[in-house]
Amino acid sequence: MSLKKEGYKDRIIDDKIKKNLKLFGAISIEGPKWCGKTWTALNHANSVVYLNNVSNNFNERALAKMNVDLILNKEYPELIDEWQEVPAIWDGIRFKCDEDQKRGKYILTGSATPVTKDIHHSGAGRICRIKMYTMSLYESGDSSGKVSLKSLFENNVKDELTGKVDLKNLIQLIIRGGWPQSIGMGEEESLELTQSYINDVLNFDISNIDGVTRDINKMRMILRSLARNESTIVNNNTIIKDVNEDMDLASKNTVLDYINVLEKLYLIENQIAFSINLRSSSRVGKSAKRHFVDPSLVCGILGLTSESLLNDVNFLGFLFEALCERDLRIYIESYNGNLYHFRDNTTGLEIDSIVEMPNGEYGAIEIKLGTDKIEEAATNLLKFNKLVEKKPKFLCIISGLYEAIIRRPDGIYVIPITALKN
Repeated sequence: MSLKKEGYKDRIIDDKIKKNLKLFGAISIEGPKWCGKTWTALNHANSVVYLNNVSNNFNERALAKMNVDLILNKEYPELIDEWQEVPAIWDGIRFKCDEDQKRGKYILTGSATPVTKDIHHSGAGRICRIKMYTMSLYESGDSSGKVSLKSLFENNVKDELTGKVDLKNLIQLIIRGGWPQSIGMGEEESLELTQSYINDVLNFDISNIDGVTRDINKMRMILRSLARNESTIVNNNTIIKDVNEDMDLASKNTVLDYINVLEKLYLIENQIAFSINLRSSSRVGKSAKRHFVDPSLVCGILGLTSESLLNDVNFLGFLFEALCERDLRIYIESYNGNLYHFRDNTTGLEIDSIVEMPNGEYGAIEIKLGTDKIEEAATNLLKFNKLVEKKPKFLCIISGLYEAIIRRPDGIYVIPITALKN
């Protein structure tokens, strides 16, 4: 009998967890803290060990440090929550999986990649690593799910009206983010929750991850620079220059180290460039697009409210793109696919998102907040379609304020983000 919590909202990742528990001896669910890893894991577990349990004076953590076997003795699947607190658990579970080759024995959850020499084996073939994110709009109940990503690949989407989308409500979804604890909260409470999260990262996580003391003010400036460059293609040198305008940092290596820590805490994501053969001699850009794992973090770092975003529609467009690409990543990864972006360095043509299935089939997507940019997006998609040798399975525009699901005469789909699911 699982340990499912009352009030648990089903997550898209649940199906992947069920599947991989039948294939592997153990799975590791990795992602930012507060994204719901523990509750989701409990939904599939029959027993649990909490290594961060304060109520028993961290007794289970102490036992694990003495001998990993002392905690790996409960009913399968056994959940080990925040396993990175005792990195030796990884090798212990790998050995346990080799003992009898049973499937679905352990579930690990972790909100940081341990920086340690104590792990001696990758776990390949025994431990399946699964990335988890905050909630998509479909998971939080803010998307009707009338159109699935799968149906786009199958060219099986019907035209229909979806109803008016209120811009202020869309902004609220960006500020609130996909944190399970924030669902149902208002703007002020959501912003306060996110800022509390950021303060915890600054005061504890950036140093606790590996025991190295780091400067909170320097990290705060790096976070602000990354937030200002959300959804843009910038390299580390640009970030370093941006930060040094506000504060004289010790060195380039310092900034790179701090960015690396944010990656190990699963707080930032790089949307890498799509590699494809072009008909012309154009050169495909290779720089990654920068994202926080959830657009609400940008709002929390910069103190953005509905009012301030309405006064900066250009930056609001970047945050809407971040919201859509957060959801697209969740949706395509449910099929073991990948999310990319595209840039032609010769002409400057950009495509916001490329979603690719494991078999190599892909779709090209432009993201526009308002309806005034629909034609511009369609022009870009048609240019891209002519440029590439291997054609996309579909062309699509995701909009914030469009009131219908349609397929245009040129074959391009237009879909509101509030109607999309995996």
